[in-house]
Amino acid sequence: MIIFPAVDIKDGRCVRLKQGLADQVTVFNHDPAAAARHWVDLGAQFLHVVDLDGAFSGLPRNFDLIRRICTTVDVPVQLGGGIRDLDTARAYIRAGVHRLIIGTMALAEPATFAALCDALPGKIGVSLDAVDGRLKTKGWVEDSGLTVHDVIPRLEADGATFLVYTDIARDGMHAGVNLDAMRDLLHSTTLPVLAAGGVSTLDDIKNLFPLAAEGLEGAITGRAIYEGTLDLQEALAWLESQQAEA
Repeated sequence: MIIFPAVDIKDGRCVRLKQGLADQVTVFNHDPAAAARHWVDLGAQFLHVVDLDGAFSGLPRNFDLIRRICTTVDVPVQLGGGIRDLDTARAYIRAGVHRLIIGTMALAEPATFAALCDALPGKIGVSLDAVDGRLKTKGWVEDSGLTVHDVIPRLEADGATFLVYTDIARDGMHAGVNLDAMRDLLHSTTLPVLAAGGVSTLDDIKNLFPLAAEGLEGAITGRAIYEGTLDLQEALAWLESQQAEA
């Protein structure tokens, strides 16, 4: 199980939003690349980067900054936010991004998404961002009219290689993980899944860990590690101890 520190970028700064709301912003670092280096120095083995400006606008707004993050750290970077066409996706892969997370396009443009998966095999995951089981798009501001179960068979057939599930109501709220929703998703797909939204304490990591045997690849955490309710080094050490015993 991997812990993915989140580096969310808005207006060139490292921030966290509450429940994905653009006006509920906390700035944690004025240099996202420095934030990325910090988490890697503490032992992170993978980073989760989001271009929030891109997610809201549909265009890559922080390309140069994201390229700088990729050249600054020596661990793989996954990226989401504003990737709505093949040219943008290819440009990010050339810039050093290891794999991409697609949200709006995967739900709203199935043919484009399938072509993207075909062009970049093994590089494309999907962000499933839900409120009460209903999926949101365009930076979590529009209702797709779909549920997780509506889209999983098609996403698997189209060539998605992993899923990120976010319980929006818990995101940035220190509310804990929605374990029931995670179990339901893991039982509905053969793809690796990442948990996001509500990963706030070491207890959340401990609660998620047994799900690794059912297909949970890891957990994404942001506000908790910036505010200190989750100590990244402590969590990594605990995971290492559990995996050593297995």
